[in-house]
Amino acid sequence: MIRSILLVAAVASAASARVMDSLAAVPRGWEAVRQASPDETVSLRIALKQQQAEALEQAVLEISTPGDPKYGRHLTRDELRSYTAPSKSATLAVTRWLEDHSIQSAVADNDWVSFSTSVENASHLLKTDFAWYLNAENDSELKLRTLAYSVPDEVAAHIDLVQPTTRFGQPVAKRSTIFELHHLDAAAADKIKLAAGTAEGCNLTITPDCLKWLYDIKYTPTDSVENTIAFASFLEQYARYDDFQTFQSTYVPEAQGQNFTVELVNGGLDDQNSWHDSGEANLDIQYILGVSHPVPILQYSTGGRGPLIPTTTQPTPPGTNEPYLEWLTYLLNQTDDKIPKVISVSYGEEEQSIPRDYAVKVCNMFMQLGARGVSVIFASGDSGPGDHCIRNTDNATYFEPTFPAGCPYVTAVGATYLTNPERAISFSSGGFSMYHARPKWQKGAVEPYLRTLGDTYAPYFDPRGRAIPDIAAQGSNFNVIDKGYNSLLSGTSASAPVVAGIVGLLNAARYTQGLPSLGFLNPWLYNNSDAFTDVVMGAGVGCRRRKDLKHGAYWNATAGWDPVTGLGTPKFGRLLEIAAPGVANA
Repeated sequence: MIRSILLVAAVASAASARVMDSLAAVPRGWEAVRQASPDETVSLRIALKQQQAEALEQAVLEISTPGDPKYGRHLTRDELRSYTAPSKSATLAVTRWLEDHSIQSAVADNDWVSFSTSVENASHLLKTDFAWYLNAENDSELKLRTLAYSVPDEVAAHIDLVQPTTRFGQPVAKRSTIFELHHLDAAAADKIKLAAGTAEGCNLTITPDCLKWLYDIKYTPTDSVENTIAFASFLEQYARYDDFQTFQSTYVPEAQGQNFTVELVNGGLDDQNSWHDSGEANLDIQYILGVSHPVPILQYSTGGRGPLIPTTTQPTPPGTNEPYLEWLTYLLNQTDDKIPKVISVSYGEEEQSIPRDYAVKVCNMFMQLGARGVSVIFASGDSGPGDHCIRNTDNATYFEPTFPAGCPYVTAVGATYLTNPERAISFSSGGFSMYHARPKWQKGAVEPYLRTLGDTYAPYFDPRGRAIPDIAAQGSNFNVIDKGYNSLLSGTSASAPVVAGIVGLLNAARYTQGLPSLGFLNPWLYNNSDAFTDVVMGAGVGCRRRKDLKHGAYWNATAGWDPVTGLGTPKFGRLLEIAAPGVANA
């Protein structure tokens, strides 16, 4: 009952102003538990419209397209901010609007305005009603949200979004639900170590040696601080130093002595005694190391899930649990000498669960990272064409692309298994974005696939959308040291750090020739599809719960690009030849 009351109240109260976002119902998996108290605190961010948004997009394409005169001429932080800056009148109008509602402490930083206020004040400001919502799958997770919000017409033209308001979800590690993390006993671990150095063994389990053999990785770079590879950790995932050192001695003995750096964002921690799951963070750090040693590695530990009610140890006001915006804002504020050149992210969500304006804004922020010479790598997901495969707007059957993999400005990575040849693995996600149109650099690769597919699954996806994934890598049964145990872990979570390590190696080679980092990768990748082994066997499988798809849905791996392995898996020697001509793969 409380759900319908809150929804009606939220929409009705917005009648006198421009509705910026409105949800048809409480998102699947969430339940309203109580209305927020007027004196509770909420912290919000307003994204102001950028004056030169179209010019920035054009600049990024020029910087990132091989053959363009501006290729590789990445922007500095200050140059980027000149593109993203709002007009002075926009900043003035929005700050005056806040002041009119007794909000005096708002902080304006280029295209963002941040502030904290009472729920009562925020409700008047946004013509809405806030409530506490419970995640049905995690009864300890509460979020302060609303189902719709509005702003006055006089400021609406200056605002892209206000969040966290209608954004309910959160990043989830892209680990396969079919092959979760498994701890091994000592006998099984020893057997795997003996088999891992052989081609036959690599069909059973993956180690760094398997990846180097399979993808022809022989190049060893010199240590270079400017060539840092970073990875993002959310949801209280912390890479463990003891596990890292054990993995080094077991699988990468030549890397012994190398460590990693941790930066804390938005209340993130580096808790080495945490009881929380650490498999994802350990997987990321261990396989970036295994592929790219001795390139420096950085972990971003980003807080933002909870607790929502302030405590003496975490006095963060409720409403700030929005890790993507906090993390990306932090990244983009880094000076040019501090920003990493490769970032691996093994988290994602169902795209339709994200408000469109939020998805577009976050994608714009990934584009800004590309403008600064950063390659952003994302796991494509672990549900094939989708899991529930229900369209939120009408409950019709519809495939489920993932976010942020659907953003054109990240490189989405699917998963394979086996060797000689590799096959698409059943959990590897792909498809076509609901929010982002297919970019021109992808059309030549994707349209032949669509012609071959014909009308198959035509009602269930938008063929005009950005296609996912871009490339693929091994993603099954990775050896990981976790909490002292030899473990196996599968998912596109494993594939993403492998690709990040490879890109880090390519950047290292480029630096020896005075060349800039590769930056936003996708135009370069699609311009060099011959540097990937085409995967033509296997399929991504999903939508098993839908009655109108009796046997589920399949994205098949086929000749050329496909929505389960993209262009295919890396041929490192060829990539090195293209990225840094003259540097030997040795």
